[in-house]
Amino acid sequence: MSASTRNTIARILQVLVGLAFIFFGVKKFMDLPATVGMFGSLGLPGALAYVIAAAELLGGIGLLIPRFVRPAALGLVLIMLGAVVMHATKIPGGLAGGMAAIVLLVLLIVILVLSRPATTPVG
Repeated sequence: MSASTRNTIARILQVLVGLAFIFFGVKKFMDLPATVGMFGSLGLPGALAYVIAAAELLGGIGLLIPRFVRPAALGLVLIMLGAVVMHATKIPGGLAGGMAAIVLLVLLIVILVLSRPATTPVG
């Protein structure tokens, strides 16, 4: 795959996934009492709802800014790993209900792979 094609695919994914995380972060903030309650029902501190909502919102914005793509994607990978674990262990519906988290996790990993710095062959 040419560098131009790789960059185009990466940029499209960054925008789509970034917008998804902005949406989810805003959604959590818009219904914060329910979000805090949901976290509490899972045995998590309610304050974590604020942290996750902010991280999703800021991570989504970070995916839209080329300089911050990799750190934003890495942070969001950690959040999605937590989401997948919670779906597998505590959230009714199991992993089937957490399919969106799994898809976002995979797309974030693809973004990380596609946006890694190009290496120059030694020789």
